[in-house]
Amino acid sequence: FFFFKQKTAYEISLGLVGSEMCIRDRYQRRVHGIQLSRKHHRMGAHKPRGINCARKLHIKRRVNRWADKDYRKAHTGREFRWDPLGGSSHASGICVGKVGFESKQPNSALRKGIKVLLKKNNKKINAFVPKDGCLNYIDENDTVMIAGQGRRGRSVGDIPGIRYKAVTVAGISLKALYLGKKQKKKGQRLHLTQYIDQP
Repeated sequence: FFFFKQKTAYEISLGLVGSEMCIRDRYQRRVHGIQLSRKHHRMGAHKPRGINCARKLHIKRRVNRWADKDYRKAHTGREFRWDPLGGSSHASGICVGKVGFESKQPNSALRKGIKVLLKKNNKKINAFVPKDGCLNYIDENDTVMIAGQGRRGRSVGDIPGIRYKAVTVAGISLKALYLGKKQKKKGQRLHLTQYIDQP
């Protein structure tokens, strides 16, 4: 609790304006000639301090870090079990078909996407195709590159359950195709049976 006292007319200087015309009485403590406030005096309370406390702090931090959701997610290996990309940022696959996703309320639209068979584990996932008209650049059996939507494994916007998007087709960026900087090469398709395990 702080007390304020107002300066007298004789103490007011011409250089003081506004809040500087009040003197704030605060708790002061000197340590090695340095003046500390009450905030600094309480800093580090209820925690081990001193030369021999490193092990205690280290163990305490190691245990309490597991309460952080992001830390726990990154160190339990869950991404290798539930993530179709296996913890990778991108994955290559084969387009096996074009699909449409109905947007959530209050929007009413049919978002364009593709169904992709991943090369690394033969899993099928749905991916959104960004940019207007970019679905026309993707044909069945084309090699496409899949990446996350940008929300750390979650769906984005009004497309429920779609966590991935297409970024390249036949080794060419969809953005470059959309801007007209490149054209899709013919003969870049790979046959689907190359990535399906034969019985």
